[in-house]
Amino acid sequence: MTSQDSNGAGSQNRISRSRNWFRNHPWTTTFITLVFTLAFVRWYSAGEPAEDTKLIRATVERGNIEELVPAAGRVEPVSYVDVGAQVSGQLQALHVVVGQTVEKGQLLAEIDASVQANRVEASRASIRAEEAQLSAREAALTLARSDIARKEKLKDQGASSQADYDVAVNTLAAATSSLVELQSQIVRSKASLASDEAQLGYSKIYAPESGTVVSITMTEGQTLNATQQVPTILRIADLSRMTVRAEVSEADVGRLQPGTPVYFTTLGGRGRRWPGKVEQILPTPSVENNVVLYPVLFTVDNDNRALLPDMTAQVFFITASANGVLKVPMAALQNRVQDSAVVQLIVADRKTEPRRVQLGLTTRVVAEIRSGLEEGDQIVVGGPDD
Repeated sequence: MTSQDSNGAGSQNRISRSRNWFRNHPWTTTFITLVFTLAFVRWYSAGEPAEDTKLIRATVERGNIEELVPAAGRVEPVSYVDVGAQVSGQLQALHVVVGQTVEKGQLLAEIDASVQANRVEASRASIRAEEAQLSAREAALTLARSDIARKEKLKDQGASSQADYDVAVNTLAAATSSLVELQSQIVRSKASLASDEAQLGYSKIYAPESGTVVSITMTEGQTLNATQQVPTILRIADLSRMTVRAEVSEADVGRLQPGTPVYFTTLGGRGRRWPGKVEQILPTPSVENNVVLYPVLFTVDNDNRALLPDMTAQVFFITASANGVLKVPMAALQNRVQDSAVVQLIVADRKTEPRRVQLGLTTRVVAEIRSGLEEGDQIVVGGPDD
């Protein structure tokens, strides 16, 4: 056997033993393969530049910043009046519907007035009878005056006794008293008639002011009892101006005062802002879920009637603002110390360098940059591990 054959045989034996070893140690084989694979991936990645997507970046922009106190609120009419019934009876007719605009003095409803009409007629008949008696009593008084004058002459001439004269005096007094009593009764009867006529007039209900019918609580045919309290039939509200009642927590109400700018949006308002200013902070709180809330009121114009009673309002009180300033997301700030912080500025070749900036107005979302950055600068606000 030649030397070459001997070497070839040895190599084959070594390969055979290696194959047998890998076949007998499968887990070790897998581990070695994984180590080499990871090493290759790490080597390959180290030779490639980092991708932009690994850094979450933001652009330094110029705009407005507002420090806000949020609150939930409800829209209410500035003024409204509840229209009720001052007489009892059946509601015969309603001449308006909810949402209808009415003018002051317009007929709104009618109540069955048969009882009131009968009282008015009875009062008028009583007055006619009393006035008929008045003529007779005036004539009796005139006769009594003439009789006492005649008796007085006869008494002076000695042709009549004192007793006859005294009877004439009593008759005059009685006639005078009877006439005065009847006259007083007629005055009382006329006052009663006026009251009955007023009650009859109350059977027709007119609008006390112009506005919109926002609710109707009674229906035609319903019997109204106005003996102990005035039953409400409907409500008329002036919708040209609306009040917003916001509930502000005790932690935030101290930051507000009359004149504080405020705006609100509604659920169906498509983002429209309704501006106003705080007018009242009521000292009577309510408690909801152990949170003390104070009512804060302000009014807004509602000429186009876009706002309706009981709408939900998302209210924002502006406690501070800065307009036309450089601003960055709060997430970009690091190592904040009072009015300064550090941001990571993205420079050439996708590298970053720390940059200390001076801060102005800050909110929970954005911060004003007074120095240290320029408009259009790119900064880091997060990375793949954030």
